[in-house]
Amino acid sequence: MMQKRAIERVLLTNDDGIDAPGLRALEEVAASIADEVWVVAPEHDRSGTSHSISLHAPLRVHDLGNRRYSVSGTPGDCVVMALQHIMADARPSLVLSGINRGANLGVETVFSGTVGAAMTGLLLGLPSIALSQAFTDRQAVRWDTARALAPDVIRRLWDAGWNANACLNVNFPDVPAEEAGPVTFTRQGAGLVKNIDVLARTDPRGFTYYWLQFNRQPYEDAPESETAAVARGRVSVTPLQFERTNDTAFAGLEQAMPQG
Repeated sequence: MMQKRAIERVLLTNDDGIDAPGLRALEEVAASIADEVWVVAPEHDRSGTSHSISLHAPLRVHDLGNRRYSVSGTPGDCVVMALQHIMADARPSLVLSGINRGANLGVETVFSGTVGAAMTGLLLGLPSIALSQAFTDRQAVRWDTARALAPDVIRRLWDAGWNANACLNVNFPDVPAEEAGPVTFTRQGAGLVKNIDVLARTDPRGFTYYWLQFNRQPYEDAPESETAAVARGRVSVTPLQFERTNDTAFAGLEQAMPQG
C-alpha cells in the first residue's frame, strides 16, 4: 500500500501563457491537492520553445498578486525564475506544467514547451510533471476531462514516487472523464508528427513572411506507446529523461570505427 505524502507547495507553469484556460484548470486541480499554489507562467503563448532559456535578452517579471507571476520569457525561463529567484527561500515540492491545449506525444515532446518546463524542473532537482489534454476540435477542448482526472492521477503518482532522473509526461484522452480508461505507463513512441511544413504568406505591403506548422498524420504507433494508449481512451504516463543516446547507432559506429 502506497504511503500518502503531503504536497506542501506546488509550482505551476505552462507554454500557452498566463491567461490560458488549461492553466486555469490546473490551478483548480492544484488547489485541491496542495497546501500552497504558486503560478509563474509566460506572459503570452510560447508553444514550441522546448527547453530553451533566454541568454541574450533580459526578462521582466510582473507580480499579478495571490502568488501569480508572469514572465516575458519561455517556460524554461519561468521555472528558472521561480526556483532560483521568486521562490528561492521556500522551493516547491513539485512542479506541474500545463495543462497543455493538445496532446504531447512521441517526438513532439522534443519541441514542447510544456514538457520543456518539466524537464527544466528536473534539471534543477525537483519532481516535475507535464500534463496535456488531447483534442479533436480545437474549439471544444475537453478541459473537464483533465480537470476531473488530474487530481487523482497526480496524487497517485506523487505517493508512488519515481526516479529522480526522470520527469513524467501525462496525456489525457479526448473522451469524457467517465469514459476514460485507466492510467497506463507508456513509452514515448514515434507520435503523429510526420513533417514540419513552411507556409508562405504575403503581408499587406507585399512582403513575404512564413509560418511553420507541424504536419500530423494518423499513425499506428507501437502498442506500448503513449499515442496508442491515448487513442484507446487511456491516460498515458511516460517517464522522460535527458539521456537520449542511441545504443544501436553507438554500437554500429564503434564497430565501423574501432577506437585505439
